[in-house]
Amino acid sequence: MNQITPPPKIEIIPSSAPFSEAQRSWLNGFFAGLLSDAMPLSAEQGAAVMEGAGGDGDDGEAPWHDQTMPMADRMKLAEGRPLRRRMMAAMAQQDCGQCGYDCHNYSEAIANKSEARLNLCVPGGKETARMLKSLYEDIDKAPAVASSAPATAPAVVVAEPGRSRDKPIAATFLSRRLLNKKGSEKETWHIEFDLSGCGLDYVVGDSFGIFARNDVGLVDQIIALLGASHTTKVNGKTLREALIDDVSLSPAPDSLFELISFITGGATREKARALAQGEDPDGDAATLDVMAVLQKFSGVRPHPEAFVEALEPLQPRLYSISSSHNATPGKLSLTVDCVRYVINKRKRLGLASTFLAERINPGDELKVYVQKAHGFALPQDPKTPIIMIGPGTGVAPFRAFLLDRRATGAPGKNWLFFGHQRSDCDFFYADELNALKTSGLLTRLSLAWSRDGDKKFYVQDRMREVGRELWTWLAEGANIYVCGDAKRMARDVERALVDIVAQFGARTTDEAVSFVGELKKKGRFQQDVY
Repeated sequence: MNQITPPPKIEIIPSSAPFSEAQRSWLNGFFAGLLSDAMPLSAEQGAAVMEGAGGDGDDGEAPWHDQTMPMADRMKLAEGRPLRRRMMAAMAQQDCGQCGYDCHNYSEAIANKSEARLNLCVPGGKETARMLKSLYEDIDKAPAVASSAPATAPAVVVAEPGRSRDKPIAATFLSRRLLNKKGSEKETWHIEFDLSGCGLDYVVGDSFGIFARNDVGLVDQIIALLGASHTTKVNGKTLREALIDDVSLSPAPDSLFELISFITGGATREKARALAQGEDPDGDAATLDVMAVLQKFSGVRPHPEAFVEALEPLQPRLYSISSSHNATPGKLSLTVDCVRYVINKRKRLGLASTFLAERINPGDELKVYVQKAHGFALPQDPKTPIIMIGPGTGVAPFRAFLLDRRATGAPGKNWLFFGHQRSDCDFFYADELNALKTSGLLTRLSLAWSRDGDKKFYVQDRMREVGRELWTWLAEGANIYVCGDAKRMARDVERALVDIVAQFGARTTDEAVSFVGELKKKGRFQQDVY
């Protein structure tokens, strides 16, 4: 992915524009990054974008949970807003669904005290959980806000089994296949499941929730550091079973530092207290998972039961589905990057990715669920052309789109932009995509390889190269989709799209920004970013 270059500090939104200082500061940063090579925007352009960013009319329009903004900036922008809006500002991802809600409904549920769990925002992690905890403490102090909600609470809708994280269902793991070839720096797997036994179905664009289990080797090292027996009973299970199935072992939660502060004294207590409050006394807070904490405080051995209770519940992980139920009923596939890295000479493993890559065997069952997509789906009219931009594992939902369009006989044109590091070892589904192109279903296939040449080349660079044709497709009514990294790729793609609309659509920058905003409002520009 492209490295972020800090945008120039230029004033795009003037001080005379009708925004607060915090809003004006954010807009200047946003547009400097989005349109660094284009002409400055007017205050009216900024107002148009703010209006299209979403929000409630009772408290103004704002990008309350733009994941590309630092937490401090999001919270500053939300100053003076209702508590539920400040909670949305604390959330780091745009309606990813991992919490089981969208961001609006999650913040509403916390604010009205129907949801007590403050740690469900997986992308936001500890930073978001801390902020939500702080805001939650202010709930009873917050002034009452008029609401359009009915006086009587609506009946609770109970999800069917397999349709929410709270009611998972058992599915069977079928197989895995490595997608990279020799020489790749990545490890990416095509993973398949059998859903025929559980009867679960899905539509393309949906995501698949996986309840992975912790690595036994890691669990046993933690038990050894505790000086405990793996058969010690904790909440009706053995300590080993509880650590494998029930709790997160990374990152270390504040409650673990609090526990350590309760059972120690002196400098050790002060250091644990500081970490619990979000401070970083030794400059290593960002690298502390549960095992690293036990190593850091090596003289402290909490009681196993207290230790387990101090940890966070193990959260499911969501992956974009890369198959079509219409094409292969009863089967589902994912495209998964395996996460492995080293900190202080110790290997760290991504929980779900390595679980799927090596710790589960064909025929094993695991808990899963389908997460309904929020505004990411094929167009209702099968004749509508689609443009899909998905580098790396971002290709997953677009493989599903193509297989679905083929299975349903959809006549609309299909254009895929795919990119990765090297063409000879990182071209996922190459034979399949080339066959779809030969058959005519995949109308255009545009590729970008960032490590094949002397200069890095990305999907947004390829978009600019074929900008005239891309504009023609948009002018003909095509929908455009983006899947992948939110902070870098998705922003670079949107910047390229604005430039293309301005150049080949014969529009001013003002009009190009408005055009892209209208695509979003009409559902013609959809993103599945993380």
